[in-house]
Amino acid sequence: MGFRKDFVWGAATSSYQIEGSPKEDGKGLNIWDVFCKEPGKIYEGHNGDIACDHYNRYKEDVQIMKEMGLKAYRFSISWARILPNGIGTVSQKGLEFYSNLIDELLKNGIEPYITLFHWDFPYQLYIRGGWLNPDCINWFAEYARIVTEAYSDRVTHFITFNEPQCFIGLGHVTGDHAPGLKNPMTDTFLMAHHVMMAHGKAVLAIRAAAKQPVLIGYAPTGTMFYPKTDSVEDIEAARYTLFASNPELKRWSWNVSWWSDPVLLGSYPEDGLKLYEPWLPEIKQEDMKLIHQPLDFYGQNIYNGYRISAGDDGLPNFIKREEGFSKTATQWPVTPECLYWGPKFLYERYKLPIIITENGLSCHDVLSLDGKVHDPNRIDFLSRYLGELKRAAADGTDILGYFQWSLMDNFEWEKGYSERFGLVYVNFQTQERILKDSAYWYKKVMESNGDF
Repeated sequence: MGFRKDFVWGAATSSYQIEGSPKEDGKGLNIWDVFCKEPGKIYEGHNGDIACDHYNRYKEDVQIMKEMGLKAYRFSISWARILPNGIGTVSQKGLEFYSNLIDELLKNGIEPYITLFHWDFPYQLYIRGGWLNPDCINWFAEYARIVTEAYSDRVTHFITFNEPQCFIGLGHVTGDHAPGLKNPMTDTFLMAHHVMMAHGKAVLAIRAAAKQPVLIGYAPTGTMFYPKTDSVEDIEAARYTLFASNPELKRWSWNVSWWSDPVLLGSYPEDGLKLYEPWLPEIKQEDMKLIHQPLDFYGQNIYNGYRISAGDDGLPNFIKREEGFSKTATQWPVTPECLYWGPKFLYERYKLPIIITENGLSCHDVLSLDGKVHDPNRIDFLSRYLGELKRAAADGTDILGYFQWSLMDNFEWEKGYSERFGLVYVNFQTQERILKDSAYWYKKVMESNGDF
């Protein structure tokens, strides 16, 4: 037993990280366009003005996807490319770009998965208060309606938000990401509540506007936790830790349950309501009803995790990583177990089919003397992680699909172009694309439905 016969194999990208063309055809500015111009914010002053020039090279990129044998492609839409001011006038050129991309994908047998929001908030709405303004709920729902009306005749899979933990937590709690603010905690909890209400209203808008039956999901992230042993006590300690609200108040947004319980269970976690009570907005019953809309799948971005054991006092113990613990180029730990236990715990709690919407790593990839890019460490990493995901599927966790992050090397947010996450190597000076060894390996994995 392994992956289901209709398992979805794909790769993912996001608009700001690959498209470039920040003002082309009337596109409006987003917060990353502005943030990247701030001195000292991005590695060596890099920005996404060109990135992978996907806006002009999308046909070439789709041909690369076809050569790789991708079954599905998850991409995000730039809100300000569709609505230059975030609301109001719709850009026909913006709509046309994504329409052409969708047609190109379908022509080549690749299923499009649309993510509505992957961090690039329209600047004109940001200066009107952004996620602090309660009008953002309607702004986002209207944007969702426009996208659905334009593309649901051909696209059947929609994802509302990607990683709210990051765009609120890193954008407004720590200030590492756009817009680079350290808001008061009260502000950040209100923003989070608005984001989840915007999610709910967007789900309603998508279903109302869809031209055919569609499947809707949500793609949060979070650190996974896995047990030191298979003992009942260690497993329970790991499960408890995964869903506990983060007591580290400076990093409160980095947790699973605060962002997923309201969406999937209809209520905030009790421990979080107590822990965060001094900073919470008024939470109305009708708010929770709006947030808790039926979804078709649960997306989760998973990269790494922590090993947990049960302490003698009944509390979870974080197992210290041993000296020399394996890590990726971006210094993230290599913990394949998180792709077994994470989906298992999430499926048990939320009871929705799961898609791994992101998983992958940055490597020290170089163009070798033979003109190829040899990345055995990526192949080894993916083999280990996919092996654990396959084991989870065999043990009864309902896994619908897997999207590797990322299709190609791209603009890696505050790290600029210093990290390479792609299956495809990009020369950022010439825009040449070269399939890495891992791309050919992944092609075989997809062809065999994970029989590697």
